[in-house]
Amino acid sequence: VQLQASGGGLVQAGGSLRLSCSASRRTSSNNAMGWFRQAPGKEREFVGSWSGGLAYYSDSVKGRFTISRDIAKNTATLQMNSLQPEDTAVYYCAVCRGYFCTDSQDRYAYWGQGTQVTVSS
Repeated sequence: VQLQASGGGLVQAGGSLRLSCSASRRTSSNNAMGWFRQAPGKEREFVGSWSGGLAYYSDSVKGRFTISRDIAKNTATLQMNSLQPEDTAVYYCAVCRGYFCTDSQDRYAYWGQGTQVTVSS
């Protein structure tokens, strides 16, 4: 499975972006999908995941970001609102090995190449 993340760009603080993740072939509807990000000089961190029909978020994005998944279209999206400069990072999508994944990165089998999100103050 190859994943392609898109939708990144430059936005002012308070703005919104919508990231999309497309899979090269259909992933099982049971496989969870997640989003991570890595800021310069920092480790990659969990943003959120869609697991078992529910969305899970890190505390830093809860209430601002929304994850959704379209099984038929083989895509996952990350709607990001009220963006802040600290949200600046490369964002990655990933497919879980099983039906439930949250912040444990070794539980994810496939990773996209990442898309840059830059939020200016």
